[in-house]
Amino acid sequence: MNDAVPEPEQPAAEQAESGPPESPGYEPAAPAPLDVPRTPTGDAGVDARLARLADADHLATDGHVEVYEDVHRGLRDALTALDARPGPAGPPGTPAPPSPSAPYDRRS
Repeated sequence: MNDAVPEPEQPAAEQAESGPPESPGYEPAAPAPLDVPRTPTGDAGVDARLARLADADHLATDGHVEVYEDVHRGLRDALTALDARPGPAGPPGTPAPPSPSAPYDRRS
């Protein structure tokens, strides 16, 4: 037989006043750096855009979208610039040369 007397339960009103137990310094929404390595590409413009990704390390998650969209826009512009025709345009009335097909285009 056990002589221990169980403790009486605390009334609900007293439990509400005391509040939930405190956790030891845990902040689930605190930004944390991902520390993802970024290998230089050799193109200063592209490397600058990729370096901008580090700005997201210091933002809460809802701030990442703006950084990602800015980087995406810059990288898209860099790729579009590669498709630009190099050199001066030909004389007026000269037809443009045909666009080269992509290496994966098997239609030709």
